[in-house]
Amino acid sequence: MALLKELENQGNFLFKYRGQFPIVLFILAIPFVYVTAEFSNEWEFVFTFISIVLSLIGFLIRAYTIGTTPKGTSGRNTKEQLADELNFTGIYSLVRHPLYLGNYLMWIGIVLFTFNLMFVLVVSLLFWIYYERIMFAEERFLEKKFGATYVAWANQLPAFIPSFKNYQKSAIPFSLISVLRREYSGVLATVIGFSYVHLIRVYLHFDSLFLSKGLTICLVASSVLAIVLRTIKRKTNLLEEHGRF
Repeated sequence: MALLKELENQGNFLFKYRGQFPIVLFILAIPFVYVTAEFSNEWEFVFTFISIVLSLIGFLIRAYTIGTTPKGTSGRNTKEQLADELNFTGIYSLVRHPLYLGNYLMWIGIVLFTFNLMFVLVVSLLFWIYYERIMFAEERFLEKKFGATYVAWANQLPAFIPSFKNYQKSAIPFSLISVLRREYSGVLATVIGFSYVHLIRVYLHFDSLFLSKGLTICLVASSVLAIVLRTIKRKTNLLEEHGRF
């Protein structure tokens, strides 16, 4: 029992500071990019394409989760575990922790953009160790609050890899407004991540600093979008919705 409590405490602590996990990735990326050999243009294209696809899939998972999550459930909480009711429908009928799955795919796309498969393995292990404790703490909270109802639901679903055999349509319709209100910072962080890896690769291998045209356009566009949406969110009620986070 003492070990369970220790794991729960560790999970709650890591939950509060999970926003700092990308900083660890940024620091680790430098030596891995440094030791990575240059590839042909064809292989660089393949790695880049797969990287973008992985991050895009991760974003779509997060977007669908947030766009179909009603207020009062254990969706995208930022400071502490919160839930007034359980959500068994939509993506929560496929997997217990869809937001963490989305996080992993978004960040592993950036990690793969270093073109170093060993770095992908290292980050995957770190991610699992880190988020396993967070998931453990979250599930302990939900089990204490909802008891057998939560346990019965959790026993039917995988924690991280979706299973489609028990899919149920979401109880509420998808809301693009919810996604715009809550996910602009994640999009910007992802673009910054790709830009950062590109910059350190160029600097370490070519002793210069420049962004590709495509990344420059994405960085400017995502920055403007984030500023506009943040301003609208703080200064108006255009992005407010009843019954949503």
